[in-house]
Amino acid sequence: MSFPDGFLWGVASAAYQIEGAYDEDGKGPSIWDALSDGHVLHGDSARISCDHYHHFREDVAIMKKLGLQAYRFSVSWPRVIPAEGVVNEKGLQFYRDLVEELTQAGIEPLCTLYHWDLPMWVHEKGGWYADRISDDFAQYTEVVVDALSDKVQYWMTFNEGTSFLGEGYLHGTHPPYEKVPAGTEEEFDKVARLSRNLLLCHGKAADVIRRRAKLPPKVGIATDSTLYIPESESEADIQDAKARTFAGDVNHYLLNWWMDPIMNGEAHPRLQAILREGEMETIHQPLDFLGWNCYLANNYNDGPDGKMAKYWPGIPRTNSGFPVTPDALYWGVRFISERYDIPVMITENGIAIIDFVMDDGCVHDPQRIQYLKWYLRGLERAAEEGYPVIGYMLWSILDNFEWAFGFEKRFGLVYVDYLTQKRTLKDSAYWYADVIRNNGLFDGTEVPAGDESHERIER
Repeated sequence: MSFPDGFLWGVASAAYQIEGAYDEDGKGPSIWDALSDGHVLHGDSARISCDHYHHFREDVAIMKKLGLQAYRFSVSWPRVIPAEGVVNEKGLQFYRDLVEELTQAGIEPLCTLYHWDLPMWVHEKGGWYADRISDDFAQYTEVVVDALSDKVQYWMTFNEGTSFLGEGYLHGTHPPYEKVPAGTEEEFDKVARLSRNLLLCHGKAADVIRRRAKLPPKVGIATDSTLYIPESESEADIQDAKARTFAGDVNHYLLNWWMDPIMNGEAHPRLQAILREGEMETIHQPLDFLGWNCYLANNYNDGPDGKMAKYWPGIPRTNSGFPVTPDALYWGVRFISERYDIPVMITENGIAIIDFVMDDGCVHDPQRIQYLKWYLRGLERAAEEGYPVIGYMLWSILDNFEWAFGFEKRFGLVYVDYLTQKRTLKDSAYWYADVIRNNGLFDGTEVPAGDESHERIER
């Protein structure tokens, strides 16, 4: 079995999670830099993290060694625009150098404009509540597109508006640590107001990319969402799962809350009511692909009441507490394709487990390999059935700062010793290199990658 010709195999990361250099070369503070002290597990911070800012050439060399075809990275808005009206050329040069290094290595750069690190100067002007944030974001987009679009074709405006708005402004676990009671009019009003501003940011940014890009752009957005998978493959169960996945609630975790306005020019009545004249036209921009981040199916996850709809003692879980649901990629791609008729790129999928360097100097992670096999089989099925799957970006290339969990959760193909910055390729990295070479799962994948796989890439 294999994937279509031209399928992009890659990895993903986010600026704040790996770059470090939080105040170097003119970078301004983000809300995570300024507000997260005392809120992160073990008192961790990303001030140094993987120090990718100084190690990016080493990291790209690792990507090339593994045969990666694409790398999804994000740009730090406060590194590029540290204060209102100020363009930081040193910060911008870092990203020019990164995409140059990637293209020289034969790796397609995929750029995400926003992955959660809101500049403090934007926050202090009202942040996601302020009407003018969409103009500020459009100006930032112009600067980045003008600098990078001679080498970057794939653009994503945002990563997971569901998560950074939900965790930051509704549930109180991320900056700016605001919390409102669930299921209340206050929550519904806040969801609509914040969503309007994010959607306007997206629409204006998409327009900027199409007007100013030097290479023909491919424009998308990366989102996570609630997903329900059917109990069986009966038509009734499939339709029930799809209806729950695309419900009609005021719920920022629903994919249709975001994608119906973007793709169809239609919004939930609660959101439609606060849109002003012409704003839906701004939001309703054509996309070339949808980036979708998926780790689990929600009917096997804890619900708002703390209980699981489908549960049994000992259900397999990752170190993040996520249930392992191998069919999620298949049903997610199928449901998205059937509703929106758009190519889908998996922009995040992966697993946190307890990794450490063993006596032989290696990091053996068979659980990660097994997880990836399970999920990729579902994605492969979607591709074989004709659903338009265009790429898979594994989360993540490096172990990194996992937001409120600090450095406790390790998702990387590459182990990072945060004290020395030494990189160690895990068994899963060698295994993934074989998947890429074969353009899919290959004979012998039932056995975790061992010496036979490692012989193909020198340690």
